[in-house]
Amino acid sequence: MPSPPPFNAARVLELARTTLDIEARALEGLKARQGEGFVAAVKALLECEGRVVVMGMGKSGHVGRKVAATLASTGTPAFFVHPGEASHGDLGMVTPADVVLAISNSGESEEIGAIVPAIKRLGVTLVAMTGREDSNLAGLADIVLSSAVDQEACPLNLAPTASTTAQMALGDALAVALLDARGFREEDFARSHPGGSLGRKLLMHVGDLMHVGDAVPKVGIDALVPDMLREMTRKGFGFTAVTVGDGGVAGIFTDGDLRRLIETGADLRRLAAHEVMHAGPKLIRSEALAVEAAELMERHRVTGLLVVDGEGRLVGALNSNDLMRAKVI
Repeated sequence: MPSPPPFNAARVLELARTTLDIEARALEGLKARQGEGFVAAVKALLECEGRVVVMGMGKSGHVGRKVAATLASTGTPAFFVHPGEASHGDLGMVTPADVVLAISNSGESEEIGAIVPAIKRLGVTLVAMTGREDSNLAGLADIVLSSAVDQEACPLNLAPTASTTAQMALGDALAVALLDARGFREEDFARSHPGGSLGRKLLMHVGDLMHVGDAVPKVGIDALVPDMLREMTRKGFGFTAVTVGDGGVAGIFTDGDLRRLIETGADLRRLAAHEVMHAGPKLIRSEALAVEAAELMERHRVTGLLVVDGEGRLVGALNSNDLMRAKVI
């Protein structure tokens, strides 16, 4: 192997810019090539009663794994099958209800070609994403998506570069068109991403985080201030609910209320809850989203909320620390 030439910073930047220019032109050309075939592919994937099985060899296989993952996360059940492994048993994963999306720039991949007859015998719809519409794969496919590019970004015009960019972009275009056709919403995305920040915001409810039972700080309406202080200390909250009857919320008493009382010089031992409580506490239902609780706290500049049921009875308590631990805020 010959020795590499001296490092040339100008040449490096020139090649970087040329690569990006070539790939940008490839995507512009790809846009013009989409028509009836793209519409037919979206319709086939939309009507698929099984799953979309994505296949590809080499660099097209790496693209295929990403395309399958993007489809699956946006409402179209999909998975990747390696064509080589499909010839040795993995083809059993494909059912007649599925649609196969085969990706091959040349359209002449031996591994894919070897399993196409078996796919066709199953009666599976075959969608080919290829750079050559005159290839064997295109000729055998039910639907053809053109991913053709005029040149690779590789200076030798050999390494898959612009062609794989085109495949990736075309896969994204399929996923976006499908999610729109399905009426896919933020809530649906969150359900497939429960561990992400969006999932936590859209799926987690107040009832999942609130303190319940004996952990909820509460006193009766006639309790004295020392009783309220003991309850706040014992439960570890900076407030206590003041309840009446069968758990109805009459008010709330906070550590801020306590500081203001001390400043007045009042005899705290003789004051009852109904005399010092704040009668308009911020309440939230247990079925509300946790992000709604966070917004309510921020809007009213409070660090805790009382949680009530449909009849206004106290069922729990929530503070900002609970929301931070759950990474809602």
